Amino acid sequence: MTPHILCIVGKKKSGKTTFMEKLLPELRKLGLSVGAVKHDAHSFEIDHEGKDSWRLKQAGAETVVVSSPERVAMIRTVKREQTLEELAEDLFRDKDLVLAEGYFNSPHPKIEVYRREAHDRPLCDRGNQGDRKLIAMVTDRGVDADVPKFGLDDAHEVAAHVARKYFGWVNSGMWATHD
Repeated sequence: MTPHILCIVGKKKSGKTTFMEKLLPELRKLGLSVGAVKHDAHSFEIDHEGKDSWRLKQAGAETVVVSSPERVAMIRTVKREQTLEELAEDLFRDKDLVLAEGYFNSPHPKIEVYRREAHDRPLCDRGNQGDRKLIAMVTDRGVDADVPKFGLDDAHEVAAHVARKYFGWVNSGMWATHD
C-alpha cells in the first residue's frame, strides 16, 4: 500500500519544520504511522570524510547502508531526483502518511505555514489554492483562502483535520471504516 502524501509548504523561515515537530506526535497519538521527507533543493552531505560509510562510498559502492539495533541509514547515488511517489513507494511503504517539507510544485495536497513576521504574503490564496491543492493554512494572521485555518500552536486540530479528511476519523476520536 502506498501511503498518503501531504506537503507542508511555506516560504523560507516560515516555521515549517517547527510546525511539523508539533504535528508529528499529534498524528501518532491518533494511531497513524508517519514518515517524513525534507526536500533540499541543493546537494547535501550526511556522510563525512574518514567515516567507514564514506570510505565505502568513495571505494565505489553506489549504495551504503549503516545498520544498528535502533536505526538504518542509507546513502544511495541517484541519477535524478526521485519524486515523492517514488520515495513513498520505495522507503515509506509501511507508513500511513508521509509528511513532506517543501515540494510546493508537486501535485500533492498541501498545508501552508505562514507567519506575518516572516513574510508579507503567503504562497497560496483564493487565486491558486485549488491548483496547489491547499487543504489548510497554519497562520498567525488572517489570509484570503477558502480552506480551514489553524493557529501556529493548533497541531492537535490540524492532525484531526488530516485524520478526518484522509483516514475516516470522526469527531469523537473514533475511526470510521479504515481501509
